[in-house]
Amino acid sequence: QVQLVESGGGLVQAGGSLRLSCAVSGRTFDSAVMGWFRQAPGKERAFVAVIRWNDGSTNYADSAKGRFTISRDNARKQVSLQMSSLKPEDTGVYYCAATDQAGTINYWGQGTQVTVSS
Repeated sequence: QVQLVESGGGLVQAGGSLRLSCAVSGRTFDSAVMGWFRQAPGKERAFVAVIRWNDGSTNYADSAKGRFTISRDNARKQVSLQMSSLKPEDTGVYYCAATDQAGTINYWGQGTQVTVSS
């Protein structure tokens, strides 16, 4: 089992920044890829960014490119999402996710609320 705990959400004005963190514990060697997803009110959960533990390679949703940066700290077993130039449409609950070695998302955190006011 892998446990994920998010932190760092909050209320911010448009144009501001927030940094989300995800602490990873348990059988962390079971996980290959870490990701962030966002669920806006009334919408399905959507991909934001992912990063591989081994080589740090990343991928971003088009809406996140140039504004968000995902990073990982292997020693601390932590994944972060630095969000800048935030927009009201970035509002939602942000979830940390972990895949197994086959790439299937098997683990989710409880989510952290991000609200961007206009």
